[in-house]
Amino acid sequence: MNLAEAKALGLKFPERKRIGRGVGSGLGKTSGRGHKGAKARSGWSRRIGWEGGQMPLYRRLPKRGFNNKNFEKVFTVINVSDLEVFDAGSQVDLAAVLQRGLTSKEKHSDLFKILGDGAIAKAMTVKVDAITATARQKIEAAGGKVVLIEKVPHREKFVAKDGSKRKPGAPRVRRAKAKKA
Repeated sequence: MNLAEAKALGLKFPERKRIGRGVGSGLGKTSGRGHKGAKARSGWSRRIGWEGGQMPLYRRLPKRGFNNKNFEKVFTVINVSDLEVFDAGSQVDLAAVLQRGLTSKEKHSDLFKILGDGAIAKAMTVKVDAITATARQKIEAAGGKVVLIEKVPHREKFVAKDGSKRKPGAPRVRRAKAKKA
């Protein structure tokens, strides 16, 4: 037994296949590529989903439904009991919570929500995007204050960019120009 062979974890440089070197090599003539066709040619590579010219599965199946997941609101969430680490009279918002390491930011979301699990004894000001009714009661009972961050309002429906209100499909009203006297 040779120690060098026993320690080796397989071959470092496996022996390469010598293709196209005659019939005796076992990989002569067609070099392991079979006869003719795209796979026998140089430069051919199969694209994902390619089924040899047959209508691929992703096109044979019908398209159904709609997923609103891209537009769902995702909140970074903590409980009322987690607020105990802050001093009395402090200002608590998402940045302060992340700085203390109470939670990590949820899916690139800047929305912050507090749930009502646990108890709180210190009075503090909390700036949130959303809060449950029980969490609000507990914070205000401890002498604290809840400040809801205002949402950015979108443009009213059916308001044109020039500010005029007209229903969709209604003809535009052209104002007559005043004649010069």
